[in-house]
Amino acid sequence: MMGSRERRAVNIKGVLRRNWLLIATISSVLAGICLGVVVREYASLSHLHKQYFGFPGEILMRMLKLVILPLIISSMITGVAALDSEVSGKIGLRAIVYYFSTTIIAVLLGILLVMTIKPGVSQTADNIDRTGITPNVSTADTLLDLVRNMFPENLVQACFQQYKTVRKELEPPKGVINTTAFPTLSTTIMAVVENITKDYKIVGTYSDGINVLGLIVFCVVFGLVIGKMGPKGRILLEFFDALNEATMKLVQIIMCYMPVGILFLIAAKIIEVEDWEIFKKMGLYIVTVLSGLAIHSIICLPLIFFIIVRKNPYTFTLGMTQALVTALMISSSSATLPVTFRCTEENNRIDKRITRFVLPVGATINMDGTALYEAVAAIFIAQLNNYDLNVGQIVTIRDRFRTMINVLGDAYGAGIVQKLSRRELERMDLTSDVDVANPFALEATLDDEECEKKSYVNGGFTVDKTDAISFTETSQF
Repeated sequence: MMGSRERRAVNIKGVLRRNWLLIATISSVLAGICLGVVVREYASLSHLHKQYFGFPGEILMRMLKLVILPLIISSMITGVAALDSEVSGKIGLRAIVYYFSTTIIAVLLGILLVMTIKPGVSQTADNIDRTGITPNVSTADTLLDLVRNMFPENLVQACFQQYKTVRKELEPPKGVINTTAFPTLSTTIMAVVENITKDYKIVGTYSDGINVLGLIVFCVVFGLVIGKMGPKGRILLEFFDALNEATMKLVQIIMCYMPVGILFLIAAKIIEVEDWEIFKKMGLYIVTVLSGLAIHSIICLPLIFFIIVRKNPYTFTLGMTQALVTALMISSSSATLPVTFRCTEENNRIDKRITRFVLPVGATINMDGTALYEAVAAIFIAQLNNYDLNVGQIVTIRDRFRTMINVLGDAYGAGIVQKLSRRELERMDLTSDVDVANPFALEATLDDEECEKKSYVNGGFTVDKTDAISFTETSQF
């Protein structure tokens, strides 16, 4: 009897020791909500004092953003260099197909819910403040800016700025005949003529923010080049692999501070909300969005994961809890990326060759929650203004909870791509003795003596397993 009690006590201690950070984070979320409500109710803080109150949370955000850049660069370069061009192309294609497929599913789900619930029909737009400036943008300019950002003209500048173009209207030449010379035309026709004669030029500007897409494109190409360089590229690969390991050590330190930062981050957000009536006015709209996000994360994504991987998706989700809570609190997929790496590699045992390649791409292009949110928002605004949308217009419409869904989709994507790429990864792990070294391949299932003689894949040079860094070694923090 005593032995059974001792074993249970040891098991409980073991669970607490392994999951203390997750338990502390969830506790800090609840404590932050309570603290925010109490301070809001019983203390009258000025705007300046509210900013002081949220300072510990601001420090957490700054620390997480601090490690984004070295993490993306080091993980992408080492991840791509560990794969040959054919395998990396297949993995990238599978990841992109998965992300676009889930985004389309999210959009269709959002449209179905908003057309069924009709949250804007019961609301009135009479009291809406419509002041503001509508930016003069077009789909063509947006797509061209996307391509421009893929090829930044200055790599250092891409670390903190993105390129963006704006349209500037050109004044017509003085020799052009004025439209007022046709007094017989109606006002409507004159407006049309004036609109036709307008001309624009594109002016390039820069906005603050990391150009993640440009950095990813550069790192992919740079990693492929290092992989083809043979022994000459080994020193570069070892440098970036060491940089990645050092960055993950920093992530471990940051995560120890996370419960404190999240507590003040949530409390400060609750205190800063000035008009809680907006939640009552937008209640049905909020319910529609949250219902869509819940269905997508609880049913759609797990179902896709189960069909392809044939494993329990909710066990996988449980391993991502720390990353999901972080995403819920800080509302940034990129800032959550360090925690996502840790959860997928350490808790869910996803191959580092997959996570280092798929997760940074997913943080950039996977926007399931955002796509669902925007589809609902567009049709909600149309319903609010009594504007009937036909099928063609609906098809063209392509917070925090949506960020959490984005992160969950990234993690599921890594698991699915690993399953689909299993044969290629095994072939790279179990090739002949002339293979090249992979510093983060899974340990081979051979005898110890055979493993000592085994070589691993890493883009063009040979090294024994004794020189390689195994998955189990690099995933511990």
